[in-house]
Amino acid sequence: MSARSIRGLAAATLAAALTVGAAACSNPDSAAAGKSGDGDSAVVGIAYEPESLSPLLGYGKDGNAKIFDGLLALDRGMNLKPALAAALPKISEDRLTYTYKLRRGVTFSDGKPFGAKDVVFTYRTILDKKTNNPSKSELDAIKDVRATGEDTVVFTLKYPYAPFAERTVLPIVPEHVVAGQDVNTGPFTTKPIGTGPYVLTGWSKGEKISLKANPRYWGGEPKVKKFTMAVIKDDDVRATRLRAGDLDGAILPPNLAKGFKGDRAKKTYAATTYDYRTVTLPTHNSVAGDTAIRQALDVAVDRQTMVDKILEGAGKPAYGPVPTGSEWFTKGTERPHDLARAKKILDDAGWKPGKNGIREKNGVRAAFPLWYLAGDKLRQEHALAYASDAKKAGIAVTTQAGTWEVIEPRMKDDAVLAGGGAPADPDFDQYLLLTSSFGGDGFNNMARYDNPAVDAALVEGRKSGDKAVRKAAYDTVQRELVKNPGYTFLTHIDHLYVVADRWDGLTTQVEPHDHGLASGPWWNVEDWTPKQ
Repeated sequence: MSARSIRGLAAATLAAALTVGAAACSNPDSAAAGKSGDGDSAVVGIAYEPESLSPLLGYGKDGNAKIFDGLLALDRGMNLKPALAAALPKISEDRLTYTYKLRRGVTFSDGKPFGAKDVVFTYRTILDKKTNNPSKSELDAIKDVRATGEDTVVFTLKYPYAPFAERTVLPIVPEHVVAGQDVNTGPFTTKPIGTGPYVLTGWSKGEKISLKANPRYWGGEPKVKKFTMAVIKDDDVRATRLRAGDLDGAILPPNLAKGFKGDRAKKTYAATTYDYRTVTLPTHNSVAGDTAIRQALDVAVDRQTMVDKILEGAGKPAYGPVPTGSEWFTKGTERPHDLARAKKILDDAGWKPGKNGIREKNGVRAAFPLWYLAGDKLRQEHALAYASDAKKAGIAVTTQAGTWEVIEPRMKDDAVLAGGGAPADPDFDQYLLLTSSFGGDGFNNMARYDNPAVDAALVEGRKSGDKAVRKAAYDTVQRELVKNPGYTFLTHIDHLYVVADRWDGLTTQVEPHDHGLASGPWWNVEDWTPKQ
């Protein structure tokens, strides 16, 4: 599964985009994760792995790619800083030209020099119609990218895309390695070479991704010499492996993270996020696609109880992809839990109580299935709570677990407990999630939501360089989601990580949905130092 704006799972980015095989590393003594405890090595448990390690196909597009660097990077406070660029870009007065001066003396891990041609090659290849990058529309604003000398790259835009600089955290690949390969299937997709702080030493799909410190790294060789990400799909297994000492750290749901509260050898790190859980309401489903059903579910669901009981307070209610604490959130679009109102909406629309209290209209029973990813406790608990709240309003939601291979072919007609979310700019969250033309495009617009007013507002928000105009556009989007919610947004989730207290320098950023692979306390593992 490749990096998408909305995903049913994490990391492509994470990312991204991403899928995982069967529960891996279930044997504590297997070589999949190695053994933790060495002062200059770290083994962490993540839930998902990417399909590819090639940035040309979506890997690392939001930064923290480890094997690679972008022109820019995001610091702890989510502020842009230079990476392969020597400074932040020079932006023309009309905001249509971005000029980047490149850092000198940088080499790829194979020893070959990095230069402007590699930047041009990376962006042009991603934008090529033949490249299977599902996120290429995120670079739609680019009209041209060209090198002016060995250390200068100039981007020309079609329109003043406000968050363009944030898009240039995208990793840069070596032209001399990739140019002769099939970009979609060649060896670079699993054996990449970059300029980043780490070098890939092995990738056992479904088990682990192994990295070693890059001695040529322009930022200095990391102190953590070996870094392994063990792919462990099941939450319980990750917690068990961490407790047994096979892992130095892991991402865990709140109910499992609290089990380490008394462990003085470990610390828990919480990261605020844009990561939401939502229920897709497929437009092509005769029940879930009905506007009254959608509106009723939007107020029948008890979001605050989900935060209190499922997340144990580690999160907040979600009314759309934009968190309530964001400057882009539209005040007044909160939908409080109101079961009486939900019932009235259904009554007024002709959905009348039938057998066992389940409503019916014109011979159609108010019922539909809701799929969630097997092994994901948070998704399971959200799905069960949603079904329980829906039943109180007279709507029968049947929860079912499955792998993405099972779920994906059913997304046109069946609801899915999905996830998404990206910091930095509202365009990142909403364009692929809600634009009607992306309906049915993999994990973009999974509900096949179709609202002309939303389409127009999303284009205006994307193409305007005026913040006030953009704010008005995204206000329109959020108000339209109140009128016709093609998704029932449930919660924004704080990510919890439990890590052995053996290093200094651990922090967290504001995180996207794609977490564990490129985010978490190891977002800056290259800066960790062993405790003395």
